Amino acid sequence: MKALMKKILFALLACAPMVLCAQTFDFDLTKPLPVYNDQDGYGYDVLPAPDKKKPTEPFYFSVKVPDGNYRVKVVLGGKKAGNTTVRAEGRRLLMDNILTPKAKDTQTVEFTVNKRSTFIDEGKRVKIKDREKVYLAWDDRLTLEFNGPMPAVKSIHVEPADVPTIYLCGNSTVVDQNYEPWASWGQMITRWFGPEVAISNHAESGLTARTFIGSFRLDKILTTLKKGDYVFVEFGHNDEKEKKPGDGPWYHYQYQLKIFVDQVRKKGAEIVFCTPTQRRAFDKDGKTILNTHGDFPAAMKMVAERENVPLIDLNQMTKTFFETLGFEDSKRALVHYPEEAYGKKLEDNTHFNPYGAYEVAKCVVMGMKQLNLPIVQYLRPEWHDFDPARPDDWHTFLWAPSRMTENNKPDGN
Repeated sequence: MKALMKKILFALLACAPMVLCAQTFDFDLTKPLPVYNDQDGYGYDVLPAPDKKKPTEPFYFSVKVPDGNYRVKVVLGGKKAGNTTVRAEGRRLLMDNILTPKAKDTQTVEFTVNKRSTFIDEGKRVKIKDREKVYLAWDDRLTLEFNGPMPAVKSIHVEPADVPTIYLCGNSTVVDQNYEPWASWGQMITRWFGPEVAISNHAESGLTARTFIGSFRLDKILTTLKKGDYVFVEFGHNDEKEKKPGDGPWYHYQYQLKIFVDQVRKKGAEIVFCTPTQRRAFDKDGKTILNTHGDFPAAMKMVAERENVPLIDLNQMTKTFFETLGFEDSKRALVHYPEEAYGKKLEDNTHFNPYGAYEVAKCVVMGMKQLNLPIVQYLRPEWHDFDPARPDDWHTFLWAPSRMTENNKPDGN
């Protein structure tokens, strides 16, 4: 009898993690729900709960879940016509301007969100910066943002997902920027992939290839990296400022890139390099973008060729993008705003605004297609091929700003 009980107990203990991992959540937003608290583990978060008297106000909803990928199904619609944009965690764009034009009309959208914390193992955590500690991307909950001219949500379903993951490594041009008006391509590329793919963005402003590794971000990725996954690497902006012995494009930079290659391939995953995005630095004639990255793009290309790493020449694509827009209109892709917009005049020629990040994300997706990466089979049907020499018109770009803003530049410039 004791032996039988031991077998039953062992079976229950073995199943317990599976039960936890298989947990699903269903939320009916047409009924009263709590403000997020640790006891309930779900609820309205960041901003006040939706108010019927203020139907145009954005709102957030969070649920406490372990690290991992989660497939989310949202039914949009309400008692009035709606226009809803859905983002997750640190302003990762998932669906934009989804119309439910009549009362009681509904639209169902699905996507997969990667949720992560700093935890690696009992003795090790990712060394995040102080500014990251308030981000929505490094906590114990999955957070959804519902925005747009008239956000309308009926229900949310969340369940664990076992799908290929694209991991992003980089700096402020890649990171999920937490605050308006800053944005990066890593938080926009999520728009173009269906629920069959998750994107996990581990980039942070100010990082170099070396400090990314040194803060254990690569170690964090390696804990879940598996065959069928991808790791995209874009560094250079901050690496070029390192001045210690051995620093520079041809030694330490290439050495760090080789670490990424070796560690990713040990896990059976695929690695892809992206040369650093250009800065808006025109020559005297105001027509040609100058190279401000020195030999770093060439050094990355050399490692890519030597190690047979697929490479997206984002450096060249963003050069074309800026030159096509021209000296004045290229400001519309970057954080250039008058004082009245965000409390002080902003003139940043490195960091993108939402429109610029959206266009650069399209460059990255187009690079994936040109490389014939198998992951592109999961692009959404509304994707259309993109040419940086023919960018979208910034006049017609629609973006519902988040309520979280900051007028201080991200680390690195």
